[in-house]
Amino acid sequence: MPRRSYAKRKAQPDAQYHSLAIAKLINLIMDSGKKMVAERIVYDMMEGIEKEKKMAPVEILDTAIANIGPRFIVRPRRVGGASYMVPREVTPHHRLFLAMRWLVDAARERSNKEYKTFSAKLQAEVLDGYDKKGAAFDKKMQSEKLAEANKVFAHFNW
Repeated sequence: MPRRSYAKRKAQPDAQYHSLAIAKLINLIMDSGKKMVAERIVYDMMEGIEKEKKMAPVEILDTAIANIGPRFIVRPRRVGGASYMVPREVTPHHRLFLAMRWLVDAARERSNKEYKTFSAKLQAEVLDGYDKKGAAFDKKMQSEKLAEANKVFAHFNW
């Protein structure tokens, strides 16, 4: 634990929707400091969601992130020469980060033949997450299943 406290920077909400989740998503998508390109991708995705679902896109994104975010995750713990996968509860901040990272990674893995732009891939993955399906949701289920299988090692959690 650090001896001195340090100030952690708070993320600023995005300009269009005033949402911290969207601002974090933009920063996660951003490559080589090109924030305007990342903003355009996310805002195009939000417009596409609004046209397709006829609902508020921020609510759909928040629901998708809540559906994709894992409750438990396993961490390796070395005890007596053996390494055990110990299940741990995920903090809300880390849950948001994992959900967004899995969402963006799953969108990047989607086929280029089916979708023309990255915003279309991201839109499809968000809508799949909203409906509790897709690659990002599968990753969450896989993580929670692994945590459930290693529940017997929970006493190593310190």
